[in-house]
Amino acid sequence: MSVRNLKAGSKVVFSKDKMGVSPTSRAKEVVPLTKGDAYSYLVEKYWTVKEVHADGTATLITPRGKEHTVAFDDPRLRHAYIWERWLYRNRFPKLP
Repeated sequence: MSVRNLKAGSKVVFSKDKMGVSPTSRAKEVVPLTKGDAYSYLVEKYWTVKEVHADGTATLITPRGKEHTVAFDDPRLRHAYIWERWLYRNRFPKLP
């Protein structure tokens, strides 16, 4: 992700790795684990950039107010597509 395009208030999508016995309907790339009792999958999280740091990281805020610090070059982080910003507009948190 390009540093010059990322700023406070930007809408981003973070693909979070999850494991469990019952993947949700939003799960992508579902793969059963070797013993077959659980699954590994990805869930796309719709977050907003709160702060951009000079060290190549950004603080992201979740809809429930939690904060995560992520590096710009993390392959799981990307800008939200324009259709995602419109279709999922209620999932992206608003900055105070």
